[in-house]
Amino acid sequence: MYAQILDQNGEKVVVSASTLSRDGKKSIKNGGNKEAAVYVGKTIAEKAKSKKIADVVFDRSGFLYHGRVKVLADSARENGLNF
Repeated sequence: MYAQILDQNGEKVVVSASTLSRDGKKSIKNGGNKEAAVYVGKTIAEKAKSKKIADVVFDRSGFLYHGRVKVLADSARENGLNF
C-alpha cells in the first residue's frame, strides 16, 4: 500500500509513504490490511508536516471510499492532513 502527495501541477512527487519502504517493512507484517493503511496514513501526514504541507486533495484513483482507503484517509486526517 502506498500514498503520494504531488505538487500543484501534478508533475512531481513531493512526499510519499509505502509499506514497502525500509521502515514500513519493519513495522508492518502484511502490507495489504487496515493496519498497513493506518501506518501509511500516519507516515504520509508526518512527512507532509515536515515539508509544511497541511492541505491536500484526496484522489482515490477509482477505488471505493471504504475499507483500507477510508482507514488511510482517517489516519492521515488524525495526524494533521486536511482534505
